[in-house]
Amino acid sequence: MNIGIFTDTYYPQVSGVATSIKTLREQLESLGNNVYIFTTTDPKVDKNVFERNVFRFASLPFISFTDRRIAVRGLFQAYEIAKELNLDIVHTQTEFSMGMIGKFVAKNLKVPCVHTYHTMYEDYLHYVMKGKVLKPAHVKQLSKTYCEHMAGIVAPSTRVSDTLTSYGIKEPISVIPTGVDVRKFAGPKNNELRQKYNISAETPLMLTLSRVAFEKDIDRLIDAFPEIQKRVPNVNLMICGDGPARESLMQQVAQMNLSDKIIFTGEVDHDDVPAYYHMADLFVSTSISESQGLTFVEALAAGLKVVAASSPYTDDLLDNKNVGFTFDTPVQFVSQVVDYLNEPTKYNDESYRQEKIASISAENFGEQIMQFYQDSFTSFEETTTSRSRESI
Repeated sequence: MNIGIFTDTYYPQVSGVATSIKTLREQLESLGNNVYIFTTTDPKVDKNVFERNVFRFASLPFISFTDRRIAVRGLFQAYEIAKELNLDIVHTQTEFSMGMIGKFVAKNLKVPCVHTYHTMYEDYLHYVMKGKVLKPAHVKQLSKTYCEHMAGIVAPSTRVSDTLTSYGIKEPISVIPTGVDVRKFAGPKNNELRQKYNISAETPLMLTLSRVAFEKDIDRLIDAFPEIQKRVPNVNLMICGDGPARESLMQQVAQMNLSDKIIFTGEVDHDDVPAYYHMADLFVSTSISESQGLTFVEALAAGLKVVAASSPYTDDLLDNKNVGFTFDTPVQFVSQVVDYLNEPTKYNDESYRQEKIASISAENFGEQIMQFYQDSFTSFEETTTSRSRESI
């Protein structure tokens, strides 16, 4: 099958969406498909370096969200390329520029167009004119309009599926969480990387890894740290990643006199990420805006327990203390973090962890997407036949 993936976000950009697409491509290709990426230009990409099956279109930084790109041209160029490639299906990963181009391409090639709805935009409205222009009602209408006539929609979590249904979207929705390459993240604890940050092998280390943005609520994690420190005196916290909230959070840490206990690593190369999981004792998150939480899945694959804010997605993923715990209040968060750090061998049912990991593997993800494609072909054919009858 010849598959065209249309996305505004792709490697070397660092985000859950970029990681999801990279995993999707690898799995689809491992199943014998040809995968072609249609995406935006990126200043970090050398134009003289060949990228296999990647087509980039002229773009500019997105307003108020400058590390993301928006294509400014390429509509007909993309169509000509897709026609030459004889695409069987178009899979869009954005509702913006490349997504619109993808819909145009699919319509003119007369092939199914499917979509993955990655982002809960209502959590990001503050990025556009500080939330004074776009409102939740606009998100609802824009999402509904974009998803019209899709042969199928992938929701990475039940939360996303429920939100799309509440928007009035009638197209078929399948809940398919993004998987991870379990082999990539499996491995023993890594104390060598600890030496780089002057952390001893015996020091309990909490890790959070994400884009360092305001909607990740990392300030709540820092606020809870002193209470954890009272009960685990030598604990450290590592905040891994970069983003617009980093300076504000560093100021918060300095004001609380915690600079010697809370470490900011800055952006980490994608290939180095597994080592950061392997140096930690516990993965933590106080974010309430996660639609799929790939870092939670990566942490589990790396052998860490995860403590995260309660949501339909996290409650389903972290349904047993042998893999993690979800909390509703700061008191619950502190209590469970302390329990895991002070008694690291208390919840070690390896068979349950392995069962959970198998369900979130990249291989399982790829197989589910292939079945989704087959279902979408059926939906597309039925819709096309129905429209033909109506036009008679």
